[in-house]
Amino acid sequence: MSQLDRITFNTSIMGGQACIRGMRIPVSLILNLLANGMEEKEIIKEYPDLEEADIRQSLRYAAWIATEKIYLTLAV
Repeated sequence: MSQLDRITFNTSIMGGQACIRGMRIPVSLILNLLANGMEEKEIIKEYPDLEEADIRQSLRYAAWIATEKIYLTLAV
């Protein structure tokens, strides 16, 4: 998905977790910081290698993951 070109997966980096541009900054960390009230500018100050686009794309990735559908089957 071209909209997620900043999200990378590499088994040699953070055990294959979704990370930002091949860095050891997992998407889950960014999402956790946002969920706990940290603002984008604070995150970038704490992690200066990040860019605003990285944070936006982390949110886009989370939204994409959340669209997963679960299909229940009825036991007969």
